[in-house]
Amino acid sequence: MNEWLSTLALNAAALLAVILALWAYSVKIRDVSFIDAFWAFGMVLLAWATWAQSGQPGARSHLLLALTTLWGLRLALHLWARWRAHGEDPRYAKIMGSVMEKKGWSWSKTSLLSVFLTQTPLLFITCLPAQLGIWASDGGRTVIGPLGALGALIALIGIAFETIGDAQLNAFRANPDNKGKVLDTGLWRYTRHPNYFGDACTWWGIWLVAAETGLPGWISIIGPVFLTFTLTKWSGKPLLEKGMRRTRPDYAAYVGRTSGFIPWPPRKG
Repeated sequence: MNEWLSTLALNAAALLAVILALWAYSVKIRDVSFIDAFWAFGMVLLAWATWAQSGQPGARSHLLLALTTLWGLRLALHLWARWRAHGEDPRYAKIMGSVMEKKGWSWSKTSLLSVFLTQTPLLFITCLPAQLGIWASDGGRTVIGPLGALGALIALIGIAFETIGDAQLNAFRANPDNKGKVLDTGLWRYTRHPNYFGDACTWWGIWLVAAETGLPGWISIIGPVFLTFTLTKWSGKPLLEKGMRRTRPDYAAYVGRTSGFIPWPPRKG
């Protein structure tokens, strides 16, 4: 137990150091929106940090590292490019303004306490399947079995689903004629949030790969459980849809016929 606790402690310390550097950057540019891109990239860093601490990383270690890196780099680059193209996210501007008004905090204090230090433990928890799975696979102690193979397949499906959904949304937004309209074709015909569903799929798949290691992997189930809750009940779907209902006149009808998360044929009527 001491070994995996020391690994997680070192990872947490490294993550905190990076987070504080990013906070300092946010103060300089007066924008915290880029934290979304780091959310994904931070998990890549945690996976690599765990792998680097392994004495003899085995096949499962390599698989978990590859899946996390593929998912994280793709999503981080996508979100970074979106931030560079569109600037500050209005959702973060609203959160920052609200906290500053209610608590009387400065911009820098609000950025640190309400954004960066809030997201740090959440990022760390979500990435537990990769961290504990890689640690428990050190020395090749486990062999990838049916559960691990299934998990890898589910993770790849999730990555593909999210990638396709993001590409379809980018193409839709690039057409000026679609301003104010709702995307209801492609994957968006079957779920209102292909990107969120892809995220959840990926991390449930990564957890299945880790679960074959025994207790460490099973403990890490808190990661995908928390991520799914966040996407469906907390800061993902609820906040996004609240804004969409205000700005898209056709969104209520879209909600009425389209699944909120799990892909499903649209309802008639």
